[in-house]
Amino acid sequence: MFKQHLEQLWLNLSDTAIEPHAQKLKTVTESVISEIKQGDLSKWVDAYNHLPELEYATIIKNQHAVTVAISDQNYDQNLIDASMRELIPWRKGPFQIGETYIDAEWRSDFKWQRLSKALPELKNRTVLDVGCGNGYYMFRMAEHQPKLLLGVEPGLLQNVQFWAVEKYAQTKAAVLPLKVQDLPNDMACFDVVFSMGILYHRKSPMNHLEQLRSLLSKNGTLVLETLIVDGDEKTCLVPGGRYAQMRNVWFLPSVQMLCGWLKKIGFNNIQMIEESITTIEEQRTTEWMKFHSLAEFLSADQKQTIEGYSPPKRAIITCQK
Repeated sequence: MFKQHLEQLWLNLSDTAIEPHAQKLKTVTESVISEIKQGDLSKWVDAYNHLPELEYATIIKNQHAVTVAISDQNYDQNLIDASMRELIPWRKGPFQIGETYIDAEWRSDFKWQRLSKALPELKNRTVLDVGCGNGYYMFRMAEHQPKLLLGVEPGLLQNVQFWAVEKYAQTKAAVLPLKVQDLPNDMACFDVVFSMGILYHRKSPMNHLEQLRSLLSKNGTLVLETLIVDGDEKTCLVPGGRYAQMRNVWFLPSVQMLCGWLKKIGFNNIQMIEESITTIEEQRTTEWMKFHSLAEFLSADQKQTIEGYSPPKRAIITCQK
């Protein structure tokens, strides 16, 4: 199923900056696909396969939800709704597919609105979204008409969720079921690389930043969004256990320390776009993500995580190679 969804991508790489690396990227991807052993994958693929074929579906731009309007006179909205519900939990969103509104855990449009204040030029550019999840941000990026839009996401459910929306959105974007570490080392060919919500999950944040830089073409732009803490250039939180109930949080630097890391690695034109506290309006339990969410991970007054750390605060930074 993955090979079928990626057939067009390999063709689309012709006459792009990625073309010299296409065969190596294809080989790596097919190797990863051959090792997939996710027990629920067949169930998710069945849900995808039950989505009805539509003749008239149009993506509507500039909506808070990634919105697909359906003009077909005779189609079964219940089939769309049932199939999308088989792909619960939806972490990023929202999406509106016909009459089905997918109210995901994250109001990702809040972050996109903050990011839009300093969005680099994407039109006719080669763009990579690292850890893209189900592709919410890629669908928003697609509105800006990049030449090539590629995401990497090891989560297989998120890959199938992306297929389900792309079936109707038809943006020609693609997601590879890879970790960023799987990408070939010499792919310095992306005009813009997005890494959002990834850095704090890496045991070696410097290695992650170095790899992001290695993926950028000359003068390419990195858009980095990550958890931070208040403090000076010497401040970095290393949680002793969990942070807001997340197990794999390693380093939460101050903005000054993070900018120092970027400068040391060789980035320039480093710009702090915005800092924001994550609220329970932005991340919450919904019928499309029924597990505990941020409200359960904070103290009663929401001034600390339940572990006693400062509450989640995020920064968006742009910089250039």
